[in-house]
Amino acid sequence: MKTILLISPYWKEPHRWMVSSVKLAELWQRLGYRVVVACMGSESGTERVSETLTIHRKKDFFLPDPWNYGIAFGFSGFVRRIVREEKPDVIVANKILFWSSLSVIALRLRRFRVVLLTDALVGITWWPRGFIPKICAALYAWTLGALIMHCADRIVFFHPQPERILNRLGIFMRSRVIPTGIDPAPYSTHSRALGGAVTATYIGRLESVKGVDDFLAAAVPLAHSYPQLHIQVTGWKKEDHPLVAHYGKFVTFTGLRDDVPEILAHTDIFVLPSHSEGLSNALMEAMASGCGCIASDTGGNAFLIQNGVSGFLFPVGDRQALRAHIERLIKDPAKRRGMGEAARKRIEEKFSWEVVGKDYRELFENMSK
Repeated sequence: MKTILLISPYWKEPHRWMVSSVKLAELWQRLGYRVVVACMGSESGTERVSETLTIHRKKDFFLPDPWNYGIAFGFSGFVRRIVREEKPDVIVANKILFWSSLSVIALRLRRFRVVLLTDALVGITWWPRGFIPKICAALYAWTLGALIMHCADRIVFFHPQPERILNRLGIFMRSRVIPTGIDPAPYSTHSRALGGAVTATYIGRLESVKGVDDFLAAAVPLAHSYPQLHIQVTGWKKEDHPLVAHYGKFVTFTGLRDDVPEILAHTDIFVLPSHSEGLSNALMEAMASGCGCIASDTGGNAFLIQNGVSGFLFPVGDRQALRAHIERLIKDPAKRRGMGEAARKRIEEKFSWEVVGKDYRELFENMSK
């Protein structure tokens, strides 16, 4: 059995949940690989999850929102030690500009070939909210970020990036697109009632870049005109989060949940209002569940959604446009259902693990030769 070393910023922690890494590790195990994860975390340690999954964590110092950035001194040496012990057939680093991605430089200096995966180019095509974080992200991207990409043997993007930027970075010929994909099987598409209560849901962390404030500002006023509307937010949050204090009387904040398929099975309208986004696992899950989906027109959202067919897109931060789309789907349950059916079909045809798995197997077989 061949071994993949996955270098990830994080794994599974309440405010450091790296969904793409978790999902990809599951897919690769299904393809017959053994996965060893090297990541940062709130505590150091090794967790042997199964015969095909081992997780090594190194304690970091975490800078909260809007930075959402961990620093773990000695992480590159930590990775090199794991490489010596595990002797992986393929080394994969997920996400660029996190502290963990600096290990790509150290590995290249020792002539190891590394595949770099990322859903966005932070500071180039993906931006935090806030002027100072944006300036820092841009400086980081065009200096260390560019160096990290040049040290990678292959670069895989989860959704298409502008060709002019890839050429400017000098990585166009070494890059390709392979989505993370999704297993649609756990997500129910049971027939939703065309009348009665309507549930609008956001799933994800309550971080500024996710634009949850836009969703609530757009949706809550609609509840006065449409009393059948139920608004809920699912995901990790700080205990004293200002959105909870402001909207707690009108919105259900469920906190972190591990039954997302069940939540989506009872969701009619799913909203992803991010100000910047990569390829959203939450949006793929909602589409697989047949929800009527609304997402901001940024990052990979337009790669997933065919506007007006398998969902609605709206300009980033445009709360009036978002409110109009939510109201349209409240008033038109047939449109809601039709878009949900189109969304499920698109996931099955373009983003299912059956389709995506073939591309990852080909990539890894070429890398291990």
